[in-house]
Amino acid sequence: MILKGKQLTKSYGDLNVLKGIDIAIEKGEIVSIVGASGAGKSTLLHILGTLDDADAGDLFIKEENITKLNSNQLARFRNLNIGFVFQFHNLLPEFSALENICIPGYISKRNASEVEAQALQLMELLGIADRKNNKPSELSGGEQQRASVARALINNPEIVFADEPSGNLDSKNANELHELFFKLRKELNQTFVIVTHNEHLAQMADRILEIKDGMIVK
Repeated sequence: MILKGKQLTKSYGDLNVLKGIDIAIEKGEIVSIVGASGAGKSTLLHILGTLDDADAGDLFIKEENITKLNSNQLARFRNLNIGFVFQFHNLLPEFSALENICIPGYISKRNASEVEAQALQLMELLGIADRKNNKPSELSGGEQQRASVARALINNPEIVFADEPSGNLDSKNANELHELFFKLRKELNQTFVIVTHNEHLAQMADRILEIKDGMIVK
């Protein structure tokens, strides 16, 4: 078991967004989280990815209780074990694609030449090696998203969280991105938890978890 959440709750004022979520993810699984807008999908993803804190409950990643870590411990754990792919890529405009991909590796104080070699390997795997020196503004939307996927993978994370990863892509690039997740699972045994409104992507996953009124209903 790579991830386990027990009775996770989250409220914003009087609004109860998550009402006691239990969730378990196995290594190498691709799990999609679906539900209507406002159901709590992104809130759950941010809590599972340690970007936000639950009000109550426990979260275990690699059998470590994340809720017991202080902020510095949590930041280091996140950098080394978790990758993120967001809808709008979040690439830094002043850096090249290669430099953007390397940033999490630099933050973890790994050997720079090792990080850059791995980044180039990932870019080759994702079909964007010829764009390594281009800045984000010089990349297509699909290329930007592939660069963000490579960035998510640079520290060999145990699990990757993706929040509407194809929401800003046309249908061709969206389908290519979806296929890419399964290629990465096959080649790297990567685990993905994906929040999506894209029904095709959701149906491709190993499991679909639907959130309704702050609870998982299936």
